[in-house]
Amino acid sequence: MTFQLLASGYGLVEGPTAALDGSLFFSDVLFGGVYRLDPLGEIETVVPKRRGVGGLALHADGGLVMSGRDIVHVRDGVTRTVCSVHGVAGWNDLCTDSTGRVYAGSLRFAVFDPGAEAVPGELWRTELTGEATELYGDVIHANGVAVSPDDSTVYHSDTRANAVIVHDLDNGRATNRRTIDTTHYGQPDGMAIDETGALWVALLGGFGVGRFTPDGRLDRRIEVPATVVTSVCFGGDDGRDLYVTTADNTEEPERRGSILRTRVPVAGAPVHPARV
Repeated sequence: MTFQLLASGYGLVEGPTAALDGSLFFSDVLFGGVYRLDPLGEIETVVPKRRGVGGLALHADGGLVMSGRDIVHVRDGVTRTVCSVHGVAGWNDLCTDSTGRVYAGSLRFAVFDPGAEAVPGELWRTELTGEATELYGDVIHANGVAVSPDDSTVYHSDTRANAVIVHDLDNGRATNRRTIDTTHYGQPDGMAIDETGALWVALLGGFGVGRFTPDGRLDRRIEVPATVVTSVCFGGDDGRDLYVTTADNTEEPERRGSILRTRVPVAGAPVHPARV
């Protein structure tokens, strides 16, 4: 598969989010900042210096919802706190459902500190009222999260458990917990869902990107020139551009964290704006 290099020179690129105008928003978790890559290849800083942003979502009223120490909505340089939970060290990836509610994984330890005790976190949903609802716990290292196109299922990467946690969403509750074991493929990170309901997962360790059917079967692999593939999203006029973000580049190591793009034979599912 052929990739086009769109940007490079970053630390750990995360949160790829495609906009209708053809631009792509992304973050640099380690070096800080949220950025916009326009269709002509120009990059502008949207939020300077903010570190630890693992997830982004467009907001229906403009601006972006993003993770970090708290979950915030930033618009026109003004920051509004969307979700803050006592004891949470930070928030990682996030996503929305069709109503605009925001799902985000909590981190309860410093994940980049090799000596830190791994304290499991949770998945939280921010309701349209602004209330924060804990859906479930026992997630060692919360990472990518996605809701199925019909809002019936939530998928959640637990990177250190080598598993994608799956729950049914039933009357607002998360039920019927099960997992997709990724031990043989790598550690799961960011994810996106295509129009058929299949799950595309960034897998750390050199595997690249895996496409999993809703029942957890791997049916496609995309090799990526990186060992630390952090996230994916769909975009383009027909939804078949696949954007892949990384924290390294094995073909040209000096490029470090990169944004890559390729074409795939299926379009991504609609991604809804946040309304919280």
